[in-house]
Amino acid sequence: MSDGKARPVVPESEPLNGIDLQALGGVVEEIGQDPGKAKVGFRVKSAWQGRTRSRTEVTSYTIGGERVARRFSIDVDEPFELLGENTAPNPQEMLMSALNACVMVGYVVGASARGIRLASVEIETEGELDLRGFLGLDPNVAPGYDRLRYTVRIRGNGTAAQFREIHETVMRTSPNYFNLSQPMPVEARLELLD
Repeated sequence: MSDGKARPVVPESEPLNGIDLQALGGVVEEIGQDPGKAKVGFRVKSAWQGRTRSRTEVTSYTIGGERVARRFSIDVDEPFELLGENTAPNPQEMLMSALNACVMVGYVVGASARGIRLASVEIETEGELDLRGFLGLDPNVAPGYDRLRYTVRIRGNGTAAQFREIHETVMRTSPNYFNLSQPMPVEARLELLD
């Protein structure tokens, strides 16, 4: 793999690690021919459910300008110690879950595209923040993390060099790795309801 191109070593019609390599190739080819099909838009809507609980609804996303209907609910709460009822993961755990899930796709697809059969993939992420920032007790304390750390534990029939290459590729191409590791403007707007 000296040229860096992934080449499946299994028949294209046979899924590897649950990934349909033929479908993956079709998506890559289609987007390569029409960059307009590469645009993907996501949106969620969250509503307060009492105390520190919220429910987020996912109803659709867009790909290549076309709306695709979906229907999912995601519940979030705080633990008892942070005034919640401990009914669901908290926002920080969801943030880390979103990072893990996004990079997980990169490792699995990257391995599959290289013909590597995986036995297991685990990603563990951790971070620590200081509640004095969130509570507004000290203006010198940031309300968020100064860093997150994630560890990937991966096993399969690939070589150490192949897994390092996949790891580097994931850090270069994962949307959520990018979103959390780079400054990104977030525009906030307030609407008062009658």
